[in-house]
Amino acid sequence: MHNQLVREYPYNKSPYTHEEMLKIFQVKAKAIIKFLEEEKPDFIFISVIGSIGAMLLYYICKSKGIKTIMVQTAMIKNTFILSEDFRNFSWVNEIFQKNEKLLSDQWTEASKKFLNDFRNAPHPHWEYGDPRRQPITRLQQFEFLKPKKLFNILQWLGNYFLEHYKQKNRFDYDYIGPWNYLKDSFKRKLRNIIRTNNLYDTFDPSENFAYFPLHYEPEIAVSLLAPFTTDQIDVIKHIAISLPVGYRLYVKEHPAMVVYRPRSYYLELKNIPNLKLINPQISNFKIIPFTKLITTISGTTGWEGCLLKKPIITFGHIFYNSLSFVKNCRSMEQLPYLVKEQLENFKYNEEELLHFIGIIIQDSANVNLLYLWEKESDMQKKKQGLEPLADLLAKKLHLIPQNQ
Repeated sequence: MHNQLVREYPYNKSPYTHEEMLKIFQVKAKAIIKFLEEEKPDFIFISVIGSIGAMLLYYICKSKGIKTIMVQTAMIKNTFILSEDFRNFSWVNEIFQKNEKLLSDQWTEASKKFLNDFRNAPHPHWEYGDPRRQPITRLQQFEFLKPKKLFNILQWLGNYFLEHYKQKNRFDYDYIGPWNYLKDSFKRKLRNIIRTNNLYDTFDPSENFAYFPLHYEPEIAVSLLAPFTTDQIDVIKHIAISLPVGYRLYVKEHPAMVVYRPRSYYLELKNIPNLKLINPQISNFKIIPFTKLITTISGTTGWEGCLLKKPIITFGHIFYNSLSFVKNCRSMEQLPYLVKEQLENFKYNEEELLHFIGIIIQDSANVNLLYLWEKESDMQKKKQGLEPLADLLAKKLHLIPQNQ
């Protein structure tokens, strides 16, 4: 509704009035209700909730008592789980809270192997979250000027303009026109020329510091899984004033966001007296071993911190909130007390973590879903690759035995 994804961040000018937004909302809701009443589905399978339509579908199904099943990454390579709640791993939590023994020793061994492998060679779950995979430096950003790349871009732009004026839907709200694409690309490159290198502070492992990695935006982690705030700077300010005297708050940009946020965003952060802005070229895994506390809305850094025995405070809905040594802040009044508790009385539980990982592996499907979704063109290979996920779905629908 605020044009995010259609126009590049930080563009957020809505093309609609409040009344028009309400009408769009109402029309979508009525269409979904009509669909559900006519089709009478036994369940709804949702890949991701990233729009008003999908969210309405989810909540209307809940209100009508229709089972909703979400597919989510289990934060273990090529492993996906199913859940009835988009905010956590519902079936995993159900097993975890019962504290029952894993179905077989193989899951315990798989859990230990995953944890040992990660600790021996820490790596981001999302490969493009690695700073080395992102065009962070100024030189990398201007690689498009290489003759071959420039020729391909100009050719692509020519086709883009040609197709644009042929399309009847070019005035639809979710269509990105070539002029807007060029406008936003120019702003991005201009932003990159100005850069923020002179704003970065020195990373000092010997300091007492808490760590907050900025989230990618727009993304559900901030816009949907954060129940009481979508403003990261506001969260950061509260963290900074909740730290003990002598502590710093280290904030690092998400590698994929470096070229999108304006310099003014970082300048506002730099106005916080005990905050240090860390160069995004520095890997998370060079910071996490030295931090005394990790704070995140619902990011993967929190999960990485759990695996590396670090105290965590979250501000949003995320699956690893189920662990006893992770503290979820539900109001900013709690925050100073949670910070004190995690710094002075942190109680890490290795056995609990191994059990939790084991349940995730036991209750998941091993499938390279992102590759099948985005890159695989052979339909037969897609079907074969998706079989483990289809089997897991069949188990959750009680079409085949759970222990099969």
